[in-house]
Amino acid sequence: MRAPKSSGAGRQLHGGRWTYAVLVVFTAVSLFPLLWTAIAASRNNTRLAQTPPPFWFGGNLFRNLEIAWTDANMGAALLNTVVVAGSVSVGTVLFSTLAGFAFAKLRFRFKNLLMLLVVGTMMVPPQLGVVPLYMLIAELQWTDRLQAVILPTLVGAFGVFFMRQYLLQALPTELIEAARVDGASSLRVVWHIVFPAARPAMAVLAMLTFVQAWNDFFWPIIALTQNGSPTVQVALTGLGRGYIPDQSVIMAGALLGTLPLLLAFVVFGRQIVGGIMQGAVKG
Repeated sequence: MRAPKSSGAGRQLHGGRWTYAVLVVFTAVSLFPLLWTAIAASRNNTRLAQTPPPFWFGGNLFRNLEIAWTDANMGAALLNTVVVAGSVSVGTVLFSTLAGFAFAKLRFRFKNLLMLLVVGTMMVPPQLGVVPLYMLIAELQWTDRLQAVILPTLVGAFGVFFMRQYLLQALPTELIEAARVDGASSLRVVWHIVFPAARPAMAVLAMLTFVQAWNDFFWPIIALTQNGSPTVQVALTGLGRGYIPDQSVIMAGALLGTLPLLLAFVVFGRQIVGGIMQGAVKG
């Protein structure tokens, strides 16, 4: 008796040779900037100016890294950036989740209008608010202090909109109503129901916010100085100064500023990808 043909459900899909070839090409293109940064950081300025440029590592990597670490005071800059990026990520995830829950599941007047205004702020160029924001931090005597970079970016419209859209699908309204019937307070509902349901989206938002805060340059270069409490991006602007900038030292500093992000992704990459996949399954 012939066995019935199995349906597509439950079968594991395998990619063909062309699929792997395309993935290899995209991976190589994605890794090339990082590889070139490491190669340039291991050479000297004279070799980088020659044609053709070098395509393999030289012997000056550790020397250039030491120069970049010393000239840019990279230790203090990395610590400041960790504080800034970590504080902004925690604040954005917390406030965006609370606001997203309110817009998604609570009833109050002018809810749709307020959400429209929040989304509308994404259309405003950030350059328009630089002058009044700088006047404010100068009045508060926060110039060249980390709070001048942290507080203005603790919450953003994208995070609120992102969490609202996720909680609309992932959090059943019946579950909240059942908790209310059982006498749960608003704080208990948020802590025991909203946060567990929003955990995958919170992980994704934290990753995106941390990377954005780590790489932010426009506002920190205005609010901070290289001699005060600089972040990594501000500290890197002081490298390679001179009549002929030393590109190898600049690349070494850029490599030092990139390595913590790569290390964080290696350590937490599985949790981040798992959160994304869990959110996709729930959606």
